[in-house]
Amino acid sequence: MNRTPHAPSGEPNPLRVLSPADLRRRTSMKWRTHPADVLPLWVAEMDVPQPEPVVRAVTDALALGDTGYPVGTAYAEALAAFAAKRWGWDGLAVERTALVPDVMLGAVEMLKLVTGPGDPVIVSPPVYPPFFQFVTHMDRRVVRAPLGADLRLDLGALDEAFRRAVAGGGRAAYLLCSPQNPTGTVHTAAELAAVAELADRHGVRVVADEIHAPLVAAGADFVPYLSVPGGERGLSLMSASKGWNLAGLKAALAVAGPEAAADLARLPAEAADGASHLGVIAHTAALRDAGPWLDALLAGLDDNRRLLAGLLAEHLPAIRCRPGRATYLAWLDCRALGLGDDPAQVFLERGRVALSSGPPFGEGGAGHARLNLGTSPELLTEAVRRMTEAVR
Repeated sequence: MNRTPHAPSGEPNPLRVLSPADLRRRTSMKWRTHPADVLPLWVAEMDVPQPEPVVRAVTDALALGDTGYPVGTAYAEALAAFAAKRWGWDGLAVERTALVPDVMLGAVEMLKLVTGPGDPVIVSPPVYPPFFQFVTHMDRRVVRAPLGADLRLDLGALDEAFRRAVAGGGRAAYLLCSPQNPTGTVHTAAELAAVAELADRHGVRVVADEIHAPLVAAGADFVPYLSVPGGERGLSLMSASKGWNLAGLKAALAVAGPEAAADLARLPAEAADGASHLGVIAHTAALRDAGPWLDALLAGLDDNRRLLAGLLAEHLPAIRCRPGRATYLAWLDCRALGLGDDPAQVFLERGRVALSSGPPFGEGGAGHARLNLGTSPELLTEAVRRMTEAVR
């Protein structure tokens, strides 16, 4: 597959545009959950302005009063073109897509298509906490196949988990996080093909959460699950939400492999009702017209990864942090600091820095914290300074 590599875009680094005063005016979760003296580097919102094409598309719609219900395939067409250009994948067929409200609600709908009440859903912790919550709330049973010590997929653990999941003769699914949140691991084509082979051997259906796909580091390649041999029976959830900071404008797409088209066709019509028309407009504009902004962001995130690694090596060398190859998140192993299972709570109470607590991410989460790199270098530096003071 021929991919478009990162290239200088001429756009300013979006992470350097907004001041702390600007950010404090925001009313969303990241900046309003904690008191004003807390520096928030936790929930997955970035400290960036929107790219001009997205702002223009949404404001033009508002000026027209174009605030009704979504219709059409513009979003899917924009995603297909983005996938072909960025990932060298021309297998995203618009006719095998469906609009869903967001990635996690879409994942729930996909799991309903391929499993029934009480059936097992395999997950690979440490992983995004809603994987556990949503699966449990939809009356499915979580089966765990933890990542290996190298924070990569453990194919042996998956083989065993798949075997156990189908031992009773029922249906089972694997909810794959790709790229992995919180570790930033980018699964290789060989790893994903091995997952597909295991899934086919055991009769397990794969549902891939690929929301962080646009956010890969320089030199890393995102591989769509549906593009690998054996991925034809898979289902994927994709969105511009994370790449362009659009969580408040809800819209996502479910994508089916060629052999899963009949499953996707059974998606209830009401499953799309929660998607926002303005969200669809915003996501379409981001994918179609805001590539240079994304390139500038990716370069800024690469800089922040290097900055964080240097700051930790200098000030908090006891924290182990393998730089992720995707997402804007960093997975901090704080066990050597002796702060207990939830070091994020210590950094919040003593340092007034909000990180995401590790234990909710499942096995491998105790003693860890997740840090959001999607901020300015200045705020990132201040956060590490506060964290250092907190453990003195």
